[in-house]
Amino acid sequence: MNTDQDWILWGERDPYFAVITQPRFRAGALTPQARAEFFDSGRWHAEHVLASCRRVAGAVFEPRRALDFGCGVGRVALPLARHVQHVTGVDVSPAMLAEARRNADAQGIANVDWRLSDDTLSAVHARFDLIHSCITFQHIDIPRGRALFARLLALLAPRGVAALQITYAKSAHADAYGQPPRAPEAPPVQKAGYRGFVGRRAGVAESHTPPVGADPSMQMNAYHLGELAWMMQSSGVSGFHAEFTDHGGELGVFLFFAAPAEAISPTQGPATSDGLQEG
Repeated sequence: MNTDQDWILWGERDPYFAVITQPRFRAGALTPQARAEFFDSGRWHAEHVLASCRRVAGAVFEPRRALDFGCGVGRVALPLARHVQHVTGVDVSPAMLAEARRNADAQGIANVDWRLSDDTLSAVHARFDLIHSCITFQHIDIPRGRALFARLLALLAPRGVAALQITYAKSAHADAYGQPPRAPEAPPVQKAGYRGFVGRRAGVAESHTPPVGADPSMQMNAYHLGELAWMMQSSGVSGFHAEFTDHGGELGVFLFFAAPAEAISPTQGPATSDGLQEG
């Protein structure tokens, strides 16, 4: 099920609340103070991401080009732009991107370009020293998300660092080690309710145009970490640093890892610990 239309509606109706689901970020309640708090959270997040990236790339890591996948209204892309030479923000919502441009102008930030996202990131042609994504993959159905994860791996420059947050389990399913029942024909949807500091909300049970006044739907998908680890290792990644996240019971992990000096083809198979190729 393609959720892009839902996210486009969120961008048109309630772009800040769609990012942080707290009542003060609702379109009709957003005050200058709440807007400042919203972007303060992005500044904190960007600084934490850079610090964690340096755990895998060394203290001298100073990225020049960064990609923010699922940039929304620029909460993280704009503070990142104060640390790097250039940022590219991508999102599926034209309204989100328009609001991000207005926010960049208001903050006097000119070193960001905003591009519309699709399943192949066809509008993105450069390679990046830093690729970031947070609270985005969980809203993408898993087959599409896996393909986009692979695309982001391919966009990493040699020795570039990825900071990608993925949800993998739900605390409500403790009896199944956090794994919800699989239903490929109907990806899981999180019902209405506050989902934590950077949580999400869903107001209807399936992806369609909601009634006037109702929130669009938002899927909350749990990925298989083993599949993503296979993709990383097959791309030449030798290891990663991980930090757990918990957004109101949506359990996730922030993966920080560096690309090899020279990328290898996934068809070659992963390298063994002694550097030899298997199979």
